[in-house]
Amino acid sequence: MADLEAVLADVSYLMAMEKSKCTPAARASKKIVLPDPSVRSVMHKYMEKKNEVNFDKIFNQVLGYLLFKEFCEQTSEEPVPQLKFYEEIKLYEKQECVEERRRIARDIYDNFIMKELLAHSHDYSKECVAHVQKYLMKHEVPPNLFEPYIEEIFQHLRGEPFKNFLESDKYTRFCQWKNLELNIQLTMNDFSVHRIIGRGGFGEVYGCRKADTGKMYAMKCLDKKRIKMKQGETLALNERIMLSLVSTGVDCPFIVCMTYAFHTPDKLCFILDLMNGGDLHYHLSQHGVFNEAEMKFYAAEVILGLEHMHKRHIVYRDLKPANILLDEHGHVRISDLGLACDFSKKKPHASVGTHGYMAPEVLSKGTGYDSSADWFSFGCMLYKLLKGHSPFRQHKTKDKHEIDRMTLTMNYNMFQNVELPESFSPSLKSLLEGLLQRDINKRLGCKGRGADELKEHVFFAGIDWQQVYHQKYTPPLIPPRGEVNAADAFDIGSFDEEDTKGIKLTEADQMQYKDFPLVISERWQAEVAETVFETINQEADKMELKKKSKQKQKFDADEKESDCILHGYIKKLGGPFASAWQTRYAKLYPNRLELHLENSAKPEMILLDTVEEVSSDLVSIKGEQCIVLRTRNDTKIVLTNTDEIGLKEWALSLRSAHKCSQELLASMARKAGKIYGTDGSKEVVGPLSRPHNGGN
Repeated sequence: MADLEAVLADVSYLMAMEKSKCTPAARASKKIVLPDPSVRSVMHKYMEKKNEVNFDKIFNQVLGYLLFKEFCEQTSEEPVPQLKFYEEIKLYEKQECVEERRRIARDIYDNFIMKELLAHSHDYSKECVAHVQKYLMKHEVPPNLFEPYIEEIFQHLRGEPFKNFLESDKYTRFCQWKNLELNIQLTMNDFSVHRIIGRGGFGEVYGCRKADTGKMYAMKCLDKKRIKMKQGETLALNERIMLSLVSTGVDCPFIVCMTYAFHTPDKLCFILDLMNGGDLHYHLSQHGVFNEAEMKFYAAEVILGLEHMHKRHIVYRDLKPANILLDEHGHVRISDLGLACDFSKKKPHASVGTHGYMAPEVLSKGTGYDSSADWFSFGCMLYKLLKGHSPFRQHKTKDKHEIDRMTLTMNYNMFQNVELPESFSPSLKSLLEGLLQRDINKRLGCKGRGADELKEHVFFAGIDWQQVYHQKYTPPLIPPRGEVNAADAFDIGSFDEEDTKGIKLTEADQMQYKDFPLVISERWQAEVAETVFETINQEADKMELKKKSKQKQKFDADEKESDCILHGYIKKLGGPFASAWQTRYAKLYPNRLELHLENSAKPEMILLDTVEEVSSDLVSIKGEQCIVLRTRNDTKIVLTNTDEIGLKEWALSLRSAHKCSQELLASMARKAGKIYGTDGSKEVVGPLSRPHNGGN
């Protein structure tokens, strides 16, 4: 029976992976619904305060770029050839083949540069033209040939094209997507969880599929009770920080990166790149040891992964074959950053890692270290790939203390404790001797230039590191397609819940994880762009067109020319027995808040001079975070919104407008006091303080 269940788990997992490669409609089991276009008002205000309403910030976001491109190609009244010019330059820069670069360079020169020069239609500087001509006349086509043009293209795009984009429906759509992104609050219901694919000290790793895009991920679930039992809270939170550091900014194709982090009452969940090709430890057991050429492939890709971490001042500390995962094509990624550490401010001293891979300075208690530790572990890992065991496992001993003793006492000049077989090439011996130096100052990678020292080593002679980065070299081992390249689901097993039976999670325990949830913006946007972006946009366009034809003008007004501060949908507590939420279209002006019901021509008006107080913080009412307005006759007006960003923006704007209203009224009262000779400090009750007239 267990065998049948294992087979069914494998089949379900493999079917999910195949489905994730189908059309967007087949990928998603849950629909993304964009917020109403009126959210533009709130989002524009929010992004302005964050200084994000500028060309560079929007253009450098995946969805911002796509929508700006759509605007230039479909909506703009004036043609914007600069964008096409930019795209051709980017296409040119991606080419690795010199002949292909030469062909594209000629096309760009003829179709853009010469055309503009002859037509005098754009003011590109003479320096740009001279720079390109100088290289083309020598038949040279460096990747950065057209770089001077990029900034001049941007200078143009930052002007009228971007200004017009901000006035367009495409910017409204960007605000809708951005609002959706900023309100993401993930739960287990957002994923279909499939087969278990690994287990660690605090929890398991599963293959899963995101319900709204159909993208496959690995879900690493850490058990909060087990973390508490092992006092691993700092390690768990550190892993989330390290993953966010390596996953943000320039993408690295050689590290298992994170897209989301969220938690449930009993689990911490990391949503990571899914690597379904197994790990190098698994393949060592299946394939046997690797030869030098095969090892060189894995070494080159791992070097770039470590370089990415070290540039972010992260020391990995757990490099070993079991933590090097393969994708379906056979390329590698470094996984499991649970022991990784930031050394930018303070060097770590802890002796952590796996015996047989830890550097001498890591084993020496009280000694500070940095990225040096990873290059020693790297040497140990390469030895394991070639020989099947660590260089310090003499006679294949498993005694941890003996392995550590050998690591600490080896003679780094003679390598008397490290067996370097005669079968190893001289360049390989030189590489391993350089990496396994006990003296950090003599160790390869630790002399001041980091990964470059390894890249320039004779062992890697002939390697084109740009080709490595773009994964152009053929992997020595391609994982079998249609198989789960991992141990049997029942062999991996799960934790015994009896272990944590007496552990109780308190409110203080849960508070430690209040800042745990995270969405890596660029990775979420890339996921959406490659799956459902086009489909959702088309559906939203149809819905909005249908809604516009039915809707009255008051809900569709842009409010650009009016003194409207903010507008959009919010909910007001009211209705029968004042217990139901009613959706209203709200418009905030300097002196009033209008609440429009869709079936009523007359809005409910709340004059700001009748408001005594706007709650300084959000208040929890009926399970909702709310803004509470208290009027002078002690009436409470309760407003809320499912859009967290929008609700906070409404709260800020209401408080600001109310404060300005109060100051204006006080100013008017003082002026009235001076005119009529009365005390202007008296409380203002109405729109204006009326002067007392002979006691009447």
